Amino acid sequence: MPLIQQSMSMPEPAVPSTRFPRGVLFDLDGTLLDSAPDMLATVNRMRAARGKAPMVLAALRPHVSRGARAMAAAAFPEVPPERVPELVPEFLAVYREELGRHGAPFDGIEALLAALEADGVRWGIVTNKPHALARDLLPGLGWAARSGVLVGGDSLAERKPHPLPLLHAARALELPAGECVYVGDDRRDIDAARAAGMPSVVALWGYRLDDDDPVAWQGDVMVDAPQRLLDPAAWPVAPDRQRP
Repeated sequence: MPLIQQSMSMPEPAVPSTRFPRGVLFDLDGTLLDSAPDMLATVNRMRAARGKAPMVLAALRPHVSRGARAMAAAAFPEVPPERVPELVPEFLAVYREELGRHGAPFDGIEALLAALEADGVRWGIVTNKPHALARDLLPGLGWAARSGVLVGGDSLAERKPHPLPLLHAARALELPAGECVYVGDDRRDIDAARAAGMPSVVALWGYRLDDDDPVAWQGDVMVDAPQRLLDPAAWPVAPDRQRP
């Protein structure tokens, strides 16, 4: 099974459109998908196995975009930092069983994807989640055939904040990086986009720690809800860009 998934059926617009960027790449957890409930079910199974009380969603949610190690550390603060990696294989095994059972797309995401598709925009997903887990989520969301490319955290030699995953995804969409926009909720997303020469949107609806300052990430625009991106003027690429 290849580690980079590319759709073979990206629709082309019948009439050249100028409303949105030509290509849009999204982070997955915290941007397209509110997966925190799946993560909470995972850590609470781990805590229950150790005789611990359940963790509340509000305590785990800010850590979700930081990955399995960060969530395990938040769920078991008594574990020394050097021992936290030992929890990651268990976390991933339990998470696979909870995958897609509790989470859902953020409000407004489906309408946004439909609007992009209607405008002929090519879109895809670049995530630091292991490719196999991301791949297995997409059919249940109805995105497997719609996403033009899926790049996971283990798909390439580098992962975000390195620009390689974004550059590879843009090539898979057959677009220059500068004609795509990356939408993400973590500083690593914005750093990767800047390094790739790709305009960025900070998704303020995602997961952040209290001391995270998204202004300091220096994304091109910040947006507080997916519905805002239904307005072509909200994007950092001029909506009047001509398409070939």
